[in-house]
Amino acid sequence: MSIAAPFLVLLVLGGLAAYHRMRLAPWVAMSAAGLVVCWLFGASPAATIVAAVLLAIVAMPLLVPGIRLGFVTKPLFAAYRKVLPPLSETERVALEAGTVGWEGELFGGKPDWNVLFAQPKPTLREDEQAFLDGPVEELCRMVDDWEITHVHADLQPELWDYIKTNRFFGMIVPKEYGGLGFTALGNHKVIEKLASISSVVSSTVGVPNSLGPAELLMHYGTTEQKDYYLPRLADGREVPCFGLTGPWAGSDATSIPDYGIVCMGDWNGARVVGVKLTFDKRYITLAPVATLIGLAFRMYDPDHLLGEKDDIGITLALLPRDTVGVEIGRRAMPLNSPFQNGPIRGKDVFIPLSQLIGGEAYAGKGWQMLVECLSIGRSITLPSTASGGARMGARVPGAYARIRKQFGLSVGRFEGVEEALARIGGNAYTITALAEASAAAVARGELPAVPSTISKYHCTEMGRELVKDAMDIHGGKGIILGPKNYLGRAWQASPIGITVEGANIMTRSLMIFGQGAILCHPWVLKEMKAANNADAAQGLREFDAALFGHIGFAISNAVRSLWFGITGATLGKAPGDEYTKRYFRKLNRYSAVLALLADTSMLLLGGKLKFKESLSGRLGDVLSQLYIASAMLKRYQDQGSPAADRPLLAWAFHNAMHKLELSLSAALRNFPVRPVGWLLWALVFPLGRRAVAPSDRLSRKVASILMTPGEARERIGRGAFLTPGPNNPAGRVDSYLPAVVAAEPIERKFQKALKGHEVEAHDFASQLALAVSRGWITADERRQLEQLREMTIDTISVDDFEASALRSSGYAAAVASPGERAAA
Repeated sequence: MSIAAPFLVLLVLGGLAAYHRMRLAPWVAMSAAGLVVCWLFGASPAATIVAAVLLAIVAMPLLVPGIRLGFVTKPLFAAYRKVLPPLSETERVALEAGTVGWEGELFGGKPDWNVLFAQPKPTLREDEQAFLDGPVEELCRMVDDWEITHVHADLQPELWDYIKTNRFFGMIVPKEYGGLGFTALGNHKVIEKLASISSVVSSTVGVPNSLGPAELLMHYGTTEQKDYYLPRLADGREVPCFGLTGPWAGSDATSIPDYGIVCMGDWNGARVVGVKLTFDKRYITLAPVATLIGLAFRMYDPDHLLGEKDDIGITLALLPRDTVGVEIGRRAMPLNSPFQNGPIRGKDVFIPLSQLIGGEAYAGKGWQMLVECLSIGRSITLPSTASGGARMGARVPGAYARIRKQFGLSVGRFEGVEEALARIGGNAYTITALAEASAAAVARGELPAVPSTISKYHCTEMGRELVKDAMDIHGGKGIILGPKNYLGRAWQASPIGITVEGANIMTRSLMIFGQGAILCHPWVLKEMKAANNADAAQGLREFDAALFGHIGFAISNAVRSLWFGITGATLGKAPGDEYTKRYFRKLNRYSAVLALLADTSMLLLGGKLKFKESLSGRLGDVLSQLYIASAMLKRYQDQGSPAADRPLLAWAFHNAMHKLELSLSAALRNFPVRPVGWLLWALVFPLGRRAVAPSDRLSRKVASILMTPGEARERIGRGAFLTPGPNNPAGRVDSYLPAVVAAEPIERKFQKALKGHEVEAHDFASQLALAVSRGWITADERRQLEQLREMTIDTISVDDFEASALRSSGYAAAVASPGERAAA
């Protein structure tokens, strides 16, 4: 037997143990047994002894706790405490506020898919479904988006009344306070449906049910605050807004300059302890119509009326609109989307301590309160809005591309349009799965800090890409604004979601991986807590357990990354059926790769990693695509693994893996420590990059799904408001598709007959009459073609106006003569 055999046995058995994450003792026993077998089968005695000594040198210090703690862990513990970067209060609160769900498994390098499959299928309650089928459907029928966006620049009074009367503002308020008490999933489905007809309506309804007074009061309010305000918020007597962002503090919300000084003051005829507030907020949704203002500010107590601290910290308060000194500024117009938005200001505005959310007990805890609620709100409103737009944006452009013809052919049959339709279908499949997954996480009681940022960022980004493709397909139909245009306002408003609730640039480059690297890692947070333990002896023991768990974890991920790279992730245990098993293997591979790169980056860069925003953003992309692909596979399984949806799933999955590999490649090619980057490349891509973008053949299948009535097309649009009506041109276009498809063979027969004979008639009606008289088509077929012409005209027609109708009333009043103004 070769002299190298004992060393090869150690290497193979070590790799096997690392791949399966065996504990240290079983690995040592298995390796020792392997060396004995080598000896018995004639391996070189000297080589076997050397291998055994190497095994003992590695194993003995680690297996004996006293030796390991005193000679290995203790010096490493001391060094770690010196280099551990200090956490700011903002970072500490953010890390402690969220919970870890499925994203923790993905960060672990060896996901337990049973954890994902054990999550219950998202299902609406009966009252939630009834609300969707009743009040939500009726509200959508009432909506005329052109009237909202162009004529009134606001919801019409009857819409405001209907929303308040039917408690749309109280969806999340518990039933005992007069609200609807919906789950996060029910909230998501309502916003999704409203967004498919009007983003102005969906944002108006969404904001009171997101981060704001109701959410904060439910979690932190005093009994008196809940009893008074929640019923009023539920039935619309109070319209809420929340002031966080200001001119000098946007994404850096903890640096808000708005302040409150603890002092004595007058309130309702009594002299009480309170806070004198000075603030300047902007971009506040619903501010112009709000009757109850939530406010974030930094609280100071220079006279020590409450205690010894001068700077109490960020605090949250409730201000009635009529509070003396509160100033509601003029309305802002966010990209011609006239949801109510504007600034709020105040100087020396006095409120009693009873107006602090949670009362005096929660003074200074505002940032923690906000972070905990942000992970809920960020999971619902914007992802749901993108999901509603995606469902409408998949169904209607698909129908339009089938109905609209050029050169005698549906435009959807041209390969360039097929590419755009495929992106729409794939992105819609992805957005809807991701938005539902984040809502379901909240409904299960999680505070999904990392998934909420993933969902907000990627749903809004993909939503922007989707509406761009839809605009390209519609051409002139998409750019001419008017009552018949169902895309133009969505195109105008698409950057709004990119900007609000944390700008997407900051979300990607700082938040997704920045939070995930510590919060989701199985060992890092434990090591940090051990290092900060006031009991040094206990901290040392905790650090010992975490450190060697971490070392084994890192070795395992390196081995798994290399093995999956060599085999192309075609081998290994994986869940799923014969169709999806290959997808799960790919996710196993990239989960190990993510864990490997995260460990390496944190080890080499330490606290500097937070300033390596490009690297952090790319690693965040990897985590995001893993989470997104998991959400798609879970939804596919929950829906019964429908074969008709496979092209959509395949396109979306391959697109996600292609994006993931591009981000991995960029991270490795630009890794700050170049030799380490080369080594990581060899482990991650030993045979080079393999993931490719979806093929043209697959894209053609996806485009066909969107242009053909069927179960897959029905599912992708389920939840959007597509009821045809005078105020819903998108619903009308979508409803035409079955009749258009049925009429196409007749249309081809008719066109062929016209080309094959000399026909003097030139107008369509005369040609139809001639075709019937000559027996080319029947009378019934003629009626089908006449109906097809009517549907096509309605589909492609656009609006035009008198010049005066396009001038705003304010402009008209400004340019009118004195006599005209007097007459008006």
